[in-house]
Amino acid sequence: MNDRSRDNRPPLAPLDSAVVPRFAEPATFMRVPHVGLDAGLDIALAGVPFDLGATGRNGQRAGPAQVREMSRLIRQVNASTKVAPFRLARVGDVGDAPVSVFDLMGTLDAITGFYDRIATAGVAPVSAGGDHTVALPIMRALARKGPIACIQFDAHADTLDELVGNRFNHATPFRRAVEEGVVDPKRMVQIGLRGTRYSDEDIQYGYNAGFRVITMDDYEAMGRDAVIAEARRVVGDAPVYVTYDIDGLDPVYCPGTSAPEPGGLSMRDSQVMIRGLQGLNVIGGDVCEVLPALDPAGHTALNAANLMFEILCITAEAVARRRR
Repeated sequence: MNDRSRDNRPPLAPLDSAVVPRFAEPATFMRVPHVGLDAGLDIALAGVPFDLGATGRNGQRAGPAQVREMSRLIRQVNASTKVAPFRLARVGDVGDAPVSVFDLMGTLDAITGFYDRIATAGVAPVSAGGDHTVALPIMRALARKGPIACIQFDAHADTLDELVGNRFNHATPFRRAVEEGVVDPKRMVQIGLRGTRYSDEDIQYGYNAGFRVITMDDYEAMGRDAVIAEARRVVGDAPVYVTYDIDGLDPVYCPGTSAPEPGGLSMRDSQVMIRGLQGLNVIGGDVCEVLPALDPAGHTALNAANLMFEILCITAEAVARRRR
């Protein structure tokens, strides 16, 4: 789509909560219109209600619905960066990726197909999971032309070879992504790793493969600004996907997740770090592992919605820059 056809498109904007009360109308991500890919989007907000890859406490399939509901509270302008994503880009909620109740591998293929249609349309996806397995099929669709960079905020490396006899679950996606040529390991950054481990090998794969691994101990030693600078250095100008497992936060900010790890990132630090990625060639991102049954009040989902908004902002800025 050329710039002239973009200029002639009808307006597409979220409901203004100063006019339409937050409790009114069906929930969509950040109150944007629920549309199809034929709406000429720049950015697609999508849900992936999937938890067939969860190996402990399940229920992440309900995450996108709760994040949509809590995202009613999101307004339209980033108070710190002044980015107004809905003015920079045409943003719509395209619904949920297709999922099965029982078929793990078939569902992963279906998710890839859903995001392949988004990517083929030239649209950048920003998503809510679902367990963290979903990052793999999403990135598969975005890496059709070659390996991409990835910045992962997480308490866990998610690079095991297998867990409970299975090689495709929320503890393995980033190892599979490297093996499949989806992610360039030299442009992979992991931030916030901590917690008890199954063995000494839990995070060793990343070191061996060339990831830039920044544990919580490293984070505290380096300081937030240095971590931002290091992430930017490693990624460079490569197309980069930003993925945030909500358990990267300290559990005080995310009681509703399956594998909480004390001693984690604060919301403030997370917001500032994502904002610090502005200017990178961001092609999409996700926030995963919200488990509403463990936090019915929605505190976790509200934080997830805010992190999703931060990823949307840096994606919208990148989309506008690429268009220029």
